[in-house]
Amino acid sequence: MSQPNVIILLIVIATAVALVTRRVPVPYTAALVLTGIALAALHLVEPPHLTRELLFAVFLPGLVFEAAFHLSYDDLRQNARAIAALAIPGVAVNIAITAAILMASRALFGTSLELGWRQALTFAAIVAATDPIAVVALVRSLGAPRRLSLLLEAESLLNDGTAIIFFGLVLAATAGTAIGGLALTVDFFRIVVVGTVVGLAVGAAASRLTRVVDEAVIEITLTVIAAYGSFVLADQVGGSGVIATVVAGVIYGNHGLRSGMSASTRAAAQSFWDYVAFLLNSIVFLLIGFAVQLPSLLHHVPLVVAALLAGWIARGVIVGGVATALAMTSERIPRAWVVPLIWGGLRGGLAMVLALSLPADFIGRDLVITATFGVVLVSILLQGTTMAPLLRRTRV
Repeated sequence: MSQPNVIILLIVIATAVALVTRRVPVPYTAALVLTGIALAALHLVEPPHLTRELLFAVFLPGLVFEAAFHLSYDDLRQNARAIAALAIPGVAVNIAITAAILMASRALFGTSLELGWRQALTFAAIVAATDPIAVVALVRSLGAPRRLSLLLEAESLLNDGTAIIFFGLVLAATAGTAIGGLALTVDFFRIVVVGTVVGLAVGAAASRLTRVVDEAVIEITLTVIAAYGSFVLADQVGGSGVIATVVAGVIYGNHGLRSGMSASTRAAAQSFWDYVAFLLNSIVFLLIGFAVQLPSLLHHVPLVVAALLAGWIARGVIVGGVATALAMTSERIPRAWVVPLIWGGLRGGLAMVLALSLPADFIGRDLVITATFGVVLVSILLQGTTMAPLLRRTRV
């Protein structure tokens, strides 16, 4: 079957799953992953592989932009410290804690967990950030409180970009190359700043053009250019494509979308991006199911368990620390939200793609990939299906 026909078949399957989940109390994303696993086991469909190029060129820019242009300046300003703390230092601390716990767990699991510091740090960088694709899909389907949804969405959008940067820096630092801490810090901020500048420029330019154009088709096309153009341009000049797209989305959503479009065009643009988000989410979660290798996961259960526990503990430390630090400020996080914030830190397709992008000669590559796939699978299936009962139980 040709690739276009496969894509059409995947869309048909995703639509059928969406219809079923309206009657069955299973989160749509979890149902898609289970469907992908079942189809892969039956060898009925040969889908495209979930590669770094596919995720970055097709899925990530569209999904990140769609989520970002719903964020208002006021919401971001009122929660800036919480979001920034979770998305930047939170990711760095998460990497350190996860790697340390993994190394300590070798004594418990023995030879079945043969990871050195390089492998542990690399894995920790891969799974340190919550995935915007998984998190946004989850919180929107559950109807969580608006500010809780904002914290989860905004954090995942920003820490996605910082995690990709940390992943590259960790690989470089652990490859034997002489790179000092100062150089790594400078590189990190350079990538962030370049991505931010590109996002500001593209978002402002697209918003300006939207104000002088009064044709719905062209205005919606400008949103597509802003989403994918900012990502590609930032990547080409050495910046973070994800951060550029987030910034462009926020700028466009607060200027071009709200003040540059007529009411009918704005409704059409929002409907267009709602459909794009549904389509991209559907395909990417099906592809995650296809990519999971169950025999390998079952063979390395101790490694997967250790990786899961390390990730949950690290997430708990970060969220608890941020909540404590902000307890006496205007950005205080309600105590009832701490557990949902921890449990809502899902990992998704980005982590799998980063794992698959490891160099072929990376020692322990198969173990890192296995651990990543295990974390992603349990994260989506366990955390995704229990988030709604947790919100009800905590009266959130």
